[in-house]
Amino acid sequence: MGRYLIEPFDHSDRYATERYQGAAGRNWWTCDPTLRLLMRRHLGDGFAWAEPRLERLGALMGGLVAECAEETDRNPPRLEKYDKWGRDVSRVVMPPSFEAARAALMEDNFTSPSFAEEARANGADPSALAAAWTYLLDQADIGMGCALGTGGDMVVSLAEKHAPPDVRDRVREIFADGYYSGEAAQMFTERTGGSDLAALEAWAEPDGEAWRLTGFKWFASNANGSAFVVLARTPDGAVAPFLALWERRDGSRNGVRIRRLKDKLGTRSVASAEVEFTGAEAFLLAGQGSGSGLGTMMKLTNASRLGVAMMGVGVARRALVESVCYARSREAFGRPLIDQPLMRRKLAELIVEVEAAQAMAFDGLVGPRLRLGPALIKLRAARLGLTAASDAIEVHGGNGYIEQWPVARLLRDAQVNPIWEGGDNILCLDVRRAVLREEAHVPFLARLRALATSDLVNARIDDLSKAVEAWHGLDPALAEERLYPLAQFMADVYAAALLEDQAGWGLDDGRKALVARLYAEAHLADRGPLRGLDAPAADHFDVLLAGAIG
Repeated sequence: MGRYLIEPFDHSDRYATERYQGAAGRNWWTCDPTLRLLMRRHLGDGFAWAEPRLERLGALMGGLVAECAEETDRNPPRLEKYDKWGRDVSRVVMPPSFEAARAALMEDNFTSPSFAEEARANGADPSALAAAWTYLLDQADIGMGCALGTGGDMVVSLAEKHAPPDVRDRVREIFADGYYSGEAAQMFTERTGGSDLAALEAWAEPDGEAWRLTGFKWFASNANGSAFVVLARTPDGAVAPFLALWERRDGSRNGVRIRRLKDKLGTRSVASAEVEFTGAEAFLLAGQGSGSGLGTMMKLTNASRLGVAMMGVGVARRALVESVCYARSREAFGRPLIDQPLMRRKLAELIVEVEAAQAMAFDGLVGPRLRLGPALIKLRAARLGLTAASDAIEVHGGNGYIEQWPVARLLRDAQVNPIWEGGDNILCLDVRRAVLREEAHVPFLARLRALATSDLVNARIDDLSKAVEAWHGLDPALAEERLYPLAQFMADVYAAALLEDQAGWGLDDGRKALVARLYAEAHLADRGPLRGLDAPAADHFDVLLAGAIG
């Protein structure tokens, strides 16, 4: 109270601003029982050591980082193109809010090598803690997640294998704080598109131990980074990855120019730009003629897809929390929205869908590596982030459509996730590649059978196996057309099996078994000619809500 005038027509506290606290200002660790369950499982004896650090992180993400995200969205990065003498400096100026959030995140960076070493020494799995870090960050600002994490693992991995020793040492210095330090950028997409490598126009020519890189990249996220992986053609016509830095080996400015920053719908905290290379010094990140660098890069792209999938989960979780907070406070027809049957249905379904996508994303990052995993997880989670944000706007009504409320930015940000690292069609083509060339469905189905416990899910695993076999026999054009429903079937069964496995962990009072059953009934069961309208009445909302938001 005291921060705004009380108008004569304010007869109650119904519109008191302080009643409508959303997710910001809360501790996102302590209010998330689902994350605590995952960490108890994955950290084991290391949970006691990690818990106070996770609690501190939850306060940071729900506090300073969430606050800075809103400010950066209103005041995004800007390009300082020329200096006072008209020389091209192509300097991206990040707003103070971005720098404040980044500095705080680097102080509490669960992805850094030093933190990973400390976690191992205390019996905690660093990969699980890194996944939790990104999950919490993505609830605040997926743009910051992109700015910090884009391409870091790719730059370091390829430089270690292929860069000259002095260049490799420079890369090590740049990434001393780990992959998630905001120093990398991937520059693949050109005006011809991002997925069709045959249409690539940028080229590189050998120049002694280095190469000279020329071309124009149409979308380059994190253009304020220090090290870039750039795709270009070699004289023999092959496509290969190259490393370019802002400075040449001799310390002079490299031939890298930023034409302009993109005026984007969302994710404004990551500076996306059009970047021109004019005879820039670059280094081949592949063995001569081996194609090994491109193959390694494509494998690392799958890891990036998991990162984008987690962004979708983070947005969906934030949308859920904002929806519940608003529904608890907003009244209509004489009672809070959260007591209305249709609202309880919508929120219950959102809780189940968010936990299913969460299970998939954490399995992809912490569980066994499945070749089909990244494409399926991103396919499901990226789209859920978008639909959940849209649902959150609907819960807020007209207020949700206004930028002063937090959910409008969620929707703008979420729209990029189905695009980043490959749209739905590209992901489906990757599923085809994995099945036809690597028989990746065999270990995938075996994993599902090891996880599932119910007759329903096991029956659908058998059906999925038959579906893959039938798909193999289709005409190639028809088989491509039906990749999408096949991939969706895979994702449905994958999520259902993971939830059943979680239910068997014995870490809650049976609530996760309820979530698993509701998900399987919604996605895998035959609901009959009446579409479930004749099903017995059951109100599980309070149980679902208590285990979703503390």
